[in-house]
Amino acid sequence: MDKGRTVLEVGADGVAIITIINPPVNSLSFDVFRSLKETFDEANEREDVKAIVVTGAKGKFSGGFDINAFGIMQKGVVEKTSPGLVSVDLLTDTIEGGRKPSVAAIDGLALGGGLELAMACNARISTPVAQLGLPELQLGVIPGGGGTQRLPRLVGLAKALEMMLTSKAIKGDEAHSLGLVDALVSRENLLDTARQWALDIVDRRRPWVASLYKTDKIEPLGEAREILKFARTQAKKRAPNLNHPLVCIDVIEDGIVAGPRAGLWKELEAFEALVASDTCKSLIHIFFSQRGTSKVPGVTDRGLVPRQVKKVGILGGGLMGSGIATALILSNYPVILKEVNEKFLEAGVNRVKANLQSRVKKGKMTEEKFGKTIALLKGTLDYESFKDVDLVIEAVIENVSLKQQIFTELEKYCPPHCILASNTSTIDLNLIGKKTKSEDRIIGAHFFSPAHVMPLLEIVRTKQTSPQIIVDLLDIGRKIRKTPVVVGNCTGFAVNRVFFPYAQAALFLVEHGADVYQIDKAITKFGMPMGPFRLVDLVGFGVGIATGMQFIENFPERTYKSMLLSLMQEDKRSGEAAHKGFYLYDDRRRANPDPEVKNYIEKSRSISGVTVDPKLVKLSEKDIIEMIFFPVVNEACRVLDEGIAVKAADLDIATVFGMGFPPYRGGLVFWADSLGSKYIYSRLAEWSKLYGDFFNPSAYLAARAAKGIPLSASVEQAQSRL
Repeated sequence: MDKGRTVLEVGADGVAIITIINPPVNSLSFDVFRSLKETFDEANEREDVKAIVVTGAKGKFSGGFDINAFGIMQKGVVEKTSPGLVSVDLLTDTIEGGRKPSVAAIDGLALGGGLELAMACNARISTPVAQLGLPELQLGVIPGGGGTQRLPRLVGLAKALEMMLTSKAIKGDEAHSLGLVDALVSRENLLDTARQWALDIVDRRRPWVASLYKTDKIEPLGEAREILKFARTQAKKRAPNLNHPLVCIDVIEDGIVAGPRAGLWKELEAFEALVASDTCKSLIHIFFSQRGTSKVPGVTDRGLVPRQVKKVGILGGGLMGSGIATALILSNYPVILKEVNEKFLEAGVNRVKANLQSRVKKGKMTEEKFGKTIALLKGTLDYESFKDVDLVIEAVIENVSLKQQIFTELEKYCPPHCILASNTSTIDLNLIGKKTKSEDRIIGAHFFSPAHVMPLLEIVRTKQTSPQIIVDLLDIGRKIRKTPVVVGNCTGFAVNRVFFPYAQAALFLVEHGADVYQIDKAITKFGMPMGPFRLVDLVGFGVGIATGMQFIENFPERTYKSMLLSLMQEDKRSGEAAHKGFYLYDDRRRANPDPEVKNYIEKSRSISGVTVDPKLVKLSEKDIIEMIFFPVVNEACRVLDEGIAVKAADLDIATVFGMGFPPYRGGLVFWADSLGSKYIYSRLAEWSKLYGDFFNPSAYLAARAAKGIPLSASVEQAQSRL
């Protein structure tokens, strides 16, 4: 593997151009840092060099500190070139405090350490479309190369806090208006302008600025403290379980109060402590796992090239079909939307228009772009225009015989190369394709609602699905900005299958004496977007009951059968859409607890013959979390054991992006491994004795607990440990 490096070239004008070369994004690895130090030292010492311009190869300045190096640091190997030490040694002393002025020529990306490097230079020239930002908080750390000190001094405290705490990048033109960059030029003129700017600094025609010591953008101390206080309040509200945003604010404050040099040392200390934190380890795991979902053994290692998809057909314009159509046309795919009658078709097209209009209202889309995007959607009532589609996605109601009929028709009307996909969330694909002769082309494309917003795409393969079809769908998934995860075919596939005990465990607890609202509170405090009862209200009791029936039919030995949802639905309580379920909903859809729910719980208890268990009436938050999530972990073990998921990391991504499991806990299996297989097994075994088979530990969990092997270890790793 090629090492990252920098190259030094000195022009006849006396300007040294230092170019960072480390494809694909010129990340700042330890090798690049060493090389930067050497080339800057050389440029500072050479008599034929008057000034320095630093840039990145192939139109990318630098995507930031090399994340692979975090793993090295987490193992305790902190080199002299760790980003924190670099911030003081290389960036502050060698570059910013160097004998010769330096200018950053920015194109493409200047993110994280890349922007910190640019801010250490004495001026910055950028293209209007370059992206500049400090996204380190997404990885559980703070900027470690002086970013917490220099950014506030360049753009002001409020904007610097916003950029760091939200991890959002800004474009070159906004950076210019804020004062982060000094001039905007086209890509063609970037290097020439930067060279001239550097020479102008030498000749005193432009100021020689050290960003670290600028003070004109920093508010007076009293005002600065008010801004920081507000930022702390917002950070606690937005992410109550996270500490590193507060550490970031503290470090910024230290620099304002004690001076920037003291702030740099504080930043270094905080950065190195955070790299070793559980939050950072979890978020780095998610970062790499997300990039690893597109590697599928036996499929993506065959050298297959994705075929071009020029036109897509969608059957069904309901909530899911219209959402999928929106996602596709937003990525410039022409779409044919088929419905059974004019009324349904008009409603489907209007849903897509409403999805796009909401983007226009939020300023994410212009009216002109809206017009061009909606023009990619055509409606139809027959299969006439399906003659030349390359992909069809069926998104009709969950009815086996209807889907079988549709797939028989698709086989007849679509070309023989066409991918035949179903958006079913629970029905076995072998059943859907049973009456066709095209089982090698049939695949699941399971989107999550709302399909144009939720980032996960579950790609479900059967034993007959051809690898080419999987490669094609992986490519489409990436192009429509989804994170695709390839899973096997079974009831509920990966996400819904793993999470089916989530609502069932909650129903079990409530019928045995726990409080509905206490459960939801504990689960949201843990980091889920909502608790199990609020979730059932959102998806609707009809869906909840139908999905529950699928699992009762397929896994009767380990499902908890409750009458509660059916009793409430009979009484016209069917969730948020009906304005009442486990909660009452006002006109703004705000959820409020309802004391009447207790009556339904008592009725359900008496029908099922369940008695209240005093131990479950006043459960601690820890016990609620474990009794809800350990059955979910147990089902994840079965999914891994059956080979439904390729690897544990795929399940982590699926649970984070499909169900909202908190990413800072690393995904479901990663979190479970942090507690240990022995502990989870012992708790489930104890509950199984007390409460029955719903909690019965799986064979996979039992085997790993017996030997202390992580749940995420592959079969090969587990065997070598055994």
